Amino acid sequence: MSIAFTFPGQGSQAVGMGKDLADAFPEAWAVFEEVDAALGENLSKTMWEGPEDQLTLTANAQPALMAVSMAVVRVLETHGFKVWEKAAYVAGHSLGEYSAHAAAGTFTLADTARLLRVRGNAMQAAVPVGKGAMAAIIGLDHEGVQALCDAASDKGACQIANDNGGGQIVISGARDAVEHAAGNAREKGAKLAKLLPVSAPFHSALMAPAADAMAEALSSVRVSRPMLPVIANVQVAPVTEPDAIVESLVAQVTGQVRWRETVEWFAANGVTDLAEAGTGKVLTGLARRIDRSVNAVAISTPADIEAFVEQNA
Repeated sequence: MSIAFTFPGQGSQAVGMGKDLADAFPEAWAVFEEVDAALGENLSKTMWEGPEDQLTLTANAQPALMAVSMAVVRVLETHGFKVWEKAAYVAGHSLGEYSAHAAAGTFTLADTARLLRVRGNAMQAAVPVGKGAMAAIIGLDHEGVQALCDAASDKGACQIANDNGGGQIVISGARDAVEHAAGNAREKGAKLAKLLPVSAPFHSALMAPAADAMAEALSSVRVSRPMLPVIANVQVAPVTEPDAIVESLVAQVTGQVRWRETVEWFAANGVTDLAEAGTGKVLTGLARRIDRSVNAVAISTPADIEAFVEQNA
């Protein structure tokens, strides 16, 4: 058996996230305290009590999701399952790539929290509200969605942001261009084309100012060689050298999250089991739709941790 760990991205957040872990395990509580200290605020209170609109803010949701993922990793560690020793690879969806690097030891927990706060603020500030948009296209292949984006490009930036697998592809860019592409999707065979309630056009060329901000932020932290390979979103390949890691994380801000190909890469490289560490089960559901030969499980609650450790001791 070969296990890879995956880490969820934005959209998986929910009020109350991680509270059961903090109540059950001192080491999980310590993760949330360390993240609060790194940010100089009580983010854990927002995570556990809301209000939801504050938790959903990009600048809060990103470090919050990472904190829950790392709480799971730390609890597993104290129960005899060290991710960096027993897993073959790690990967994360968008901001989850930072969680993957934290789990692999590339960044300290505190630095990861601060990087994600910078990332969230920079992504929000990159484009004026209302100027960008994202839309989910269901039922077209990658080539078909790319053709829609190309046909809309005369109206502004429009590109594939997330290839999530299972027939779900998200496009991003200038509002006029994205609305045009989404409007044409059904006549090209899409089952659904729906604008998403997001605050900015993530993973599009319009995020270039945020990419510059991340390049600056990453230059100010220690980047260690990870203890196990991290599969990068943009390259769909192991990234282990510090300079290459920085390049991949900067490119990710404007680049495509190639999640379908990531799961396919795992399957082609001997991974038999995928464990999603953190809030929700989004990546577990995607993995099951992409390749059923890979066993996918989600680890987010104390009961999940107990069952995983028992099966993988």
